[in-house]
Amino acid sequence: MKKLVIYVFLFVSTITLAQNTNDLFLSANSLYKEGKYEEAIKLYEQIEDENLASSEVYYNLANCYYKLNKIAPTIYNYEKALQLDPLNEDAKNNLIIAKRLTLDRIEALPKSVFQKFNENYLQKFTYNTWAVITIVFSFMASILFLLFYFAYTPSKKRIYFTTSIISFLLLITSLVITYTQYNQTKNNVEAIIYTEEVSVTNEPTENSNEIFSLHEGTKVKVLDSVDNWKKIKLVDGKVGWIKTKTLKEL
Repeated sequence: MKKLVIYVFLFVSTITLAQNTNDLFLSANSLYKEGKYEEAIKLYEQIEDENLASSEVYYNLANCYYKLNKIAPTIYNYEKALQLDPLNEDAKNNLIIAKRLTLDRIEALPKSVFQKFNENYLQKFTYNTWAVITIVFSFMASILFLLFYFAYTPSKKRIYFTTSIISFLLLITSLVITYTQYNQTKNNVEAIIYTEEVSVTNEPTENSNEIFSLHEGTKVKVLDSVDNWKKIKLVDGKVGWIKTKTLKEL
């Protein structure tokens, strides 16, 4: 009986929380339409603080910052929207526009055929989506194998056997992709420069030499961390150290 009461309480709490989040989202949208961007930001960030932010929340949050001409948070939130939903075309298109406002023009290193294929196709889905695809193929392979096992006519056995083998191969492929995407997501820590201009040095010390500078809105890859310093890498291969407070990790 106590367990039942707990489950009912959790269910009601979840429904109430979802309703409150939806109300906040709608209120923030109304403020955005009225041009009250700073007030809308507070509501969107309240949703984020409760760990309930969706791709749409980050997208709308980025739009607010864009209206206020704040480059770094604009790019940061478009990137967050795409992390949650790589197929969010509006966020992708707006991110391209927002990046034109940045001062740094960094040419990326040439990519291999596999890197291009991975970026253009495999990374269209998150590793969670690939995991779901893997489960679907596992069910298909199991069902088709059972149909092959219990089929009586040779023609049906050939069809079920062939399709079960294909499903099994697709299962293995999707499983490998899921594992690869998961590792890439966990190991690939990226960040956005939040300071108007920051010096990148050759060592994580105060008296080290500046090797180049970066400006707000630039996206970097975080390689390492030492005290209050971050080792970063640019898409053109340049590596250096900057203060932790000058960037915000995605």
